[in-house]
Amino acid sequence: MNSLAWRGTALLVALLGVGGCGVYSTSSGRVDESRSRIAIPYLDNITAQPDLGVELTELIIRAVQDDNTLKVVGEESANGILEGRVTRYNRRQVSTTNSLRVDECQVQIAVELTFVLRETGETVFSKRVFTGVGNYFLDDPETTEASARSLAAAEIVRNILGLIVEDW
Repeated sequence: MNSLAWRGTALLVALLGVGGCGVYSTSSGRVDESRSRIAIPYLDNITAQPDLGVELTELIIRAVQDDNTLKVVGEESANGILEGRVTRYNRRQVSTTNSLRVDECQVQIAVELTFVLRETGETVFSKRVFTGVGNYFLDDPETTEASARSLAAAEIVRNILGLIVEDW
């Protein structure tokens, strides 16, 4: 398989995994009613990327709503609060051509979250770091830094959802 075909296949597989039929949940769908409501305030963003905290918060909220196991509500009526901050946004070179020209880059995003039960103050997890990566090719107009950023964000959201829905 030539390099261009391989890249196209890899991108297609990645996009199908991200854009499938929503977020998969292994949850039984039976959550104790006293723990069924979650608040997700906007994430702080300590990176140089504008609006990254808002963007990731909205993706997390949408994934929780799509999963439909927990209900996203305001803090005053929530059983649990998921809060945190975006701690890293990096772009790095992944590979070069034989002539040492960079041809592939990677976006890396890290988010640090704490999940606390509001009524008891019990910490389900504290300062847990979730990371995501996405690659893009400089000579392929179908992949961009923005598409790599979306892949990284989707990976983070899947991991967060898996943890809060399965373990809560």
